[in-house]
Amino acid sequence: MSSEILINVTPSETRAAVVENGLLQEVFIERNEYRGLVGNIYKGKVCRVLPGMQAAFVEIGLARAAFLHVSDISIPKGQTGDLKEAPNVEPTISSLLREGQEILVQVIKDPMGTKGARLTTQLSVSSRYLVYMPETEGIGVSLKIETEQERERLKACLISLLDEGAGGYILRTAAEGVSEAELEADLKFLYRLWAKLQERKQLVKCGDPLHEDLSLAMRALRDLFSADIDRIRIDSEETFHKAVHFAEGFMPECAARLEHYKGDLPLFDLFSVEDEIQKALQRKVPLKSGGYLIFDQTEAMTTVDVNTGGFVGHKNLEETIFKTNLEAAHAIARQLRVRNLGGIIIIDFIDMEEIGHREQVLRALEKAMQLDRARHNISAVSELGLVEMTRKRTRESLGHILCEPCPCCEGKGYTKNVETVCYEIFREIVRESKQYETKQFLILASQDVIDRLNDEDSTKVADLEHHIGKPILFQCEPQYGREQFNVVLM
Repeated sequence: MSSEILINVTPSETRAAVVENGLLQEVFIERNEYRGLVGNIYKGKVCRVLPGMQAAFVEIGLARAAFLHVSDISIPKGQTGDLKEAPNVEPTISSLLREGQEILVQVIKDPMGTKGARLTTQLSVSSRYLVYMPETEGIGVSLKIETEQERERLKACLISLLDEGAGGYILRTAAEGVSEAELEADLKFLYRLWAKLQERKQLVKCGDPLHEDLSLAMRALRDLFSADIDRIRIDSEETFHKAVHFAEGFMPECAARLEHYKGDLPLFDLFSVEDEIQKALQRKVPLKSGGYLIFDQTEAMTTVDVNTGGFVGHKNLEETIFKTNLEAAHAIARQLRVRNLGGIIIIDFIDMEEIGHREQVLRALEKAMQLDRARHNISAVSELGLVEMTRKRTRESLGHILCEPCPCCEGKGYTKNVETVCYEIFREIVRESKQYETKQFLILASQDVIDRLNDEDSTKVADLEHHIGKPILFQCEPQYGREQFNVVLM
């Protein structure tokens, strides 16, 4: 399988794409005006403590206060004695925080929609192979390292390098196969980084960042690179040199696969990445068989509807439905990654009569989702053919980054028809004629509304003029949306 990472850099934004066998699998976008906050550490101030929610809001210098739940608060070692005496008693938010208190916090979820960022006080810093958590204990290993022998080897290597009380660690997927010397170099880097943070925390003011994560281009190298990646192409000379310097210092095996792309064709046009991004913003996703998917993203959840469309099959209806659902399972897994959809996801597969077919479709979905870096959980297929799943969401979806709600429909996805708006105008005229004394009415509305009032509804307008005893005039306002209108007293 051929895999590449493409990094496109412009003065205003950086984009990274993972392409497998010429097909886009993931895309990341970071705009200079607003970089992602996940991983950043801030000195914050508690502005509200909410005992009823067991949570607090913390000011970290953003437009909205960030959210901190009691489960994301690390308990200072000096307070653990009380908990040992009553191990079944959970600490309350009021016992851990007070308004006005200054605390160090780390962003674990970017602000999304109307919600502020999600925080934790369980701080961590990352390197190529390790995640260091100074305030916890123990060693964890990435679930993507599946060989038990390798997991135990890595643990033993790390334990031999650690002093007592050195904190907690997670061995990342990239650590698979690395030597003890490479782990030791990573450890030293993390210790130096943490020591600098400890020095800086006395100097920064509340709301200021204490530590910011790497830029997208460097994060793409750190987080997306694996032995399966054949090449990393970067179209910016400056970013390419930074990447080479970063790779030589922390990822020597990655440095040889870096390439400065100088082609005439834009980098993202090489594998039709631009076209795939545009397709990922549409509701409808066509399948090769002739069927299609419909994606609807709301604040509460995302729904995916599977349809046979023009696919009529060759044998019988059950076989047609089964093949469409199988193809849809693979397409859905890829679209979730490309669109970065998270939270609750409901998939409405076409109803299948045979239990064996349902199980095969579910297994196909689970296998396709194994390629997903985000943590997820998939339930069984229900009697209605619905599959409920969750996918961890740490940043905005592709649609939310690139789009905004339609100013005409305000995100509803539909607008009132012309007839409805005309009848609303009639009701408003009747209402105002009873309340105010005026010689005539002037209606300001969009072109299509005015056209209907002057044409199909002209008889109704004449009847209304006779009913209220006053003339009604019309004026087109080109800047008005269909649902906008004003009834002016003259």
